[in-house]
Amino acid sequence: MDKQKEILATALKLFVDYGFHGTATSKIAKEAGVANGTLFHYYKTKEDLIIALYIDIKLRVAQHIESYRDEQTEYKEHFKKQFIGLMLWSLENDYEFRFIQQFYFSPYASLMDYEEIQKLSKKGCEELEEAMTQNHIKKQPIDYLIAIVNNYVFGIQQYLRQSKLTTDEKKEVIYNSYETLWIMIS
Repeated sequence: MDKQKEILATALKLFVDYGFHGTATSKIAKEAGVANGTLFHYYKTKEDLIIALYIDIKLRVAQHIESYRDEQTEYKEHFKKQFIGLMLWSLENDYEFRFIQQFYFSPYASLMDYEEIQKLSKKGCEELEEAMTQNHIKKQPIDYLIAIVNNYVFGIQQYLRQSKLTTDEKKEVIYNSYETLWIMIS
């Protein structure tokens, strides 16, 4: 693994385990096996590292969700496939998902460049706008719809993480939870 990837992997684990404020860059560098100067060569500040890690994970999540794209089905079924794909990804990538959730509710989210946020969420926003135009879902501000979906997904994932359910039982919860989300947005 190259140094930059090792820094990101180490930062992910430490940020999720100890929080943003509880994780010093020196600890990240030490556990990644690099000098402090090497870390700061890639990321000028701790904030830059946090934001870079968030963007890296969000791009991978978007790519994963995109693999569930099926424009041949009606919108409800298409959205269901993407929702289930995201939820299954969250089970398999617990640290990454927890980091996204942590970032979403942190002050660091407000430090992101608006254009970068737009770029990361462009595809999803376009799909929601198209669904509203075609009357598949309620006409609402896009930010509001995204907040509903995000918070619902975060809640389910937290329940699944804290539950004593088997993997199959967790998958059943995921499949059964989609109808509730659809009722909220349609």
